[in-house]
Amino acid sequence: MSTLDEEERREYYRIEDSVALEINLLSSTDTTERNAMRETSVLFELLSELHINEFESQHLLRQLDERDRVLSSLLKSLSKRIDLLGQVVAQTALGKLGAPQHVIISEGGVQFHSPQAYALDAHLSIKMVLMPQASALMMLAKVTHCDTLADGQFDIGTEFVELPDSQRQLLARYILQRQAQQRRQALEKQAPE
Repeated sequence: MSTLDEEERREYYRIEDSVALEINLLSSTDTTERNAMRETSVLFELLSELHINEFESQHLLRQLDERDRVLSSLLKSLSKRIDLLGQVVAQTALGKLGAPQHVIISEGGVQFHSPQAYALDAHLSIKMVLMPQASALMMLAKVTHCDTLADGQFDIGTEFVELPDSQRQLLARYILQRQAQQRRQALEKQAPE
């Protein structure tokens, strides 16, 4: 595969978006600290599991819809209620994280602006709430670049480390949905009234 093809593919799976972020510098790459970080983020783990479970059960709902429409409708209604509860929990998490900020996100990492500089190869704990689905992700990342911006902020690029496949799939689905939404919005702006 040529470099141009790889670059086009990378751009296809990358979006600019606004998400709530909490970034914490990890003092080491010690697994004890990673486990402690995960234990203190039970809320994020639960929200993440909620969305992963919903993603994994979609094909079952489609199969059931073909056989028993009443039961399928009931399960979809219950699923919607659970999604609403997840959004309430995510709003609680958003209150702790603060206002959403502009990022560039892909399956491989996230790029954001920060008032703080980070050393290359520094390990970060990243908590992220993706809206409007209220998907919460907690990831480990390694700093790939840290550039000073004109306003005194820093442009930080990261690469996810040890991202579980289920979270990678959730992130990929979110990116594809946001890209489709952005394309629809662009077409609506271009459509004559």
